Amino acid sequence: MTSRWRCVCAYDGTSFAGWQKQPSGGAVQDGIEDALGKIFQSPVRTIGAGRTDAGVHAKGQVFHFDADWSHGPEKMLQAMRVSFPEGISPRALKPVGPRFHALISAKGKRYLYRAVEGWAMPEENRFVLSLKNRKPDLVRMQEASRYLIGTHDFSSFCASRGNDAEESAVRSVWKIAITRRGRSLKIEVEGGGFLYKMVRSMAGALLDVGMGKIQPLELKRILERRKRTEKVVSAPAKGLCLDKVFYRTPSTK
Repeated sequence: MTSRWRCVCAYDGTSFAGWQKQPSGGAVQDGIEDALGKIFQSPVRTIGAGRTDAGVHAKGQVFHFDADWSHGPEKMLQAMRVSFPEGISPRALKPVGPRFHALISAKGKRYLYRAVEGWAMPEENRFVLSLKNRKPDLVRMQEASRYLIGTHDFSSFCASRGNDAEESAVRSVWKIAITRRGRSLKIEVEGGGFLYKMVRSMAGALLDVGMGKIQPLELKRILERRKRTEKVVSAPAKGLCLDKVFYRTPSTK
């Protein structure tokens, strides 16, 4: 009997062409569907909670699929761990009702952007942005981040995919927390949904505020302009991680 399954997975996005499957292969979704096809001996279609760009990582990406399996979730999870490509790790798996939809049922997401002051160690270099000899002003960044919280038109902080011309740019950002621990800097962003490269654009702009390239109040004016300018530069993909997908609106909203 066919059932619907919900899986939470993590991946190192360094070598993948993003989440969404590509005609030429090489995406995280391609690798997962190929592995599931071998497990079930038939094609399996997955639907993810959202797209991540090439080079972006995930700790809590969620996807669902339908399959006939009678051996329990633990044995399926074990088979997935053996079969998934290197760099992709299934973290949790459970059966869900047919109305669950990884994308449509999602209420929001949490992204983390990580940077390190100075040079990153080799073992962490794939997952953080090295700021080299720069040290951002945390207070300035926190001040500027307040202008981005709330429901706004984020046209100034997105990039065009080329096929999303009719997509509304209005999004709700619930929380932005910027913290420093030792040499490590973390930008945590939660919201109901994000545009293409929106989080990376916000992270890049906030880092530039910290470096003195943009004044905090200027970030508010950039947002209100509702048009992307050369002032907004997307932070590199490798520092970004999809940390969690919410299926209940978090209390921090």
